[in-house]
Amino acid sequence: MTASSSPALVVFGEALTDFVHHGDGRWQSAAGGACWNVARVAATLGIPTAWAGAVSNDAFGQQIVDLSRVAGLDLDYIQVVDKPPLLAMVTQIDPPRYLFVGNDAADLAFDETRMPAGWQSGCRIAHFGCISLVRQPLGERLLRIAESLKQAGVQISFDPNHRALMGPDYPALFERLAAIADILKVSDEDLAGIYPGLPLDAALGKVLERAPTARVIHTHGAAGMTLHYAGLRLAQASFPVQVADTVGAGDACMGAFLAHRLAEPDAPPAAALRYAAASGASACARVGAHAPTADELRRILG
Repeated sequence: MTASSSPALVVFGEALTDFVHHGDGRWQSAAGGACWNVARVAATLGIPTAWAGAVSNDAFGQQIVDLSRVAGLDLDYIQVVDKPPLLAMVTQIDPPRYLFVGNDAADLAFDETRMPAGWQSGCRIAHFGCISLVRQPLGERLLRIAESLKQAGVQISFDPNHRALMGPDYPALFERLAAIADILKVSDEDLAGIYPGLPLDAALGKVLERAPTARVIHTHGAAGMTLHYAGLRLAQASFPVQVADTVGAGDACMGAFLAHRLAEPDAPPAAALRYAAASGASACARVGAHAPTADELRRILG
């Protein structure tokens, strides 16, 4: 069953299976991937959403399809291909450290020409990010899609989710996408990875310089987050929860921020920021990537 409304949010990028190491010899598998996580969060919160990507035709890919159906994602955008799965070995939980397995995996086989006809007409925000942008030939195609959508008036959302496999040429790619982003999320870890050797304040200054009109969300883990927009700086404390792990917390934050923007575009920026913080906290209370429900967020928000 597909979503009944044309997707207002289309998320491009990877879905994968996380194998999380718990430090005692145990590995726990769970469907994940930063971009798919963002899509699943927004859909679970009631926004007509599609994840545009490809998965393997095995048990790993089927789990992603099944969970996409449960979340209410538009299944017409998911491509199942005869390729091996993309895997992420999460060797450290807090902060997460990843090793990716899959040089010729399913994510690389995504074909944008197979997307539903006229999909651009209902798309209000398109989201991009993480390793999909540096896994070729997928990354170059996604970059072209982002720039084409921007020219067509679609809002662009970007979360770099910097990972170790992003090499020395990544800052130029980051800045190219930051320049067209309307919504941009960066963490302390992202800033340290993209601009190594720079103090965090200086690195953030470079981001704000390259994305002067964007809503820039800067997350600080347990210390909360700040929103920079139109010369304003809004601070939001984190909500206290019993932390299980932080896997997918940033994705939950981003998905909720986008959901709030689409559901209540005229709401004060602080309201979307608070909603995002509640979603990140809810994700931290669960093992692995979690898509919080609206009821869960209401309980946290009080």
